Amino acid sequence: MNAITLWRPRRMLSLGESLDRLFDEALVAPLGMWREVPRVDMYREDGNLVVKAGVPGISAEELEVTVKDNILTISGETKAEEEVEEENYIRRERGYGSFCRSVALPAEAEGEKTEASFEDGVLRLTIPVAEEPREESIKIPVKAS
Repeated sequence: MNAITLWRPRRMLSLGESLDRLFDEALVAPLGMWREVPRVDMYREDGNLVVKAGVPGISAEELEVTVKDNILTISGETKAEEEVEEENYIRRERGYGSFCRSVALPAEAEGEKTEASFEDGVLRLTIPVAEEPREESIKIPVKAS
């Protein structure tokens, strides 16, 4: 007898999200090399691009934020607590080690003017957005040879 499975529609993932998920779930996690990376929210607000990233357990001085070729990179390292001996653990789920997260910014983002703030484990980046370029049609004469 066949079982009936209830289909629950989900939000369609972009190709990048699908590849990230495939890499995280199929390749990295089974090998025991899983590290938490900052999850980001990106939205427009008052003519700026706002990026928020959750980075708990790390101080602002330990974060490195760069923008190069419209790629935003957030990196740092979370350190393991040394006060508990390994054999005393019942469960250990928090990841430790270095992390790096890169996301593409829209072409009109002015990364060199980024302002950053950090509060309660949340990194907030405010990136000005240039006025969108006007699309103009330019007629180019073609000469017959």
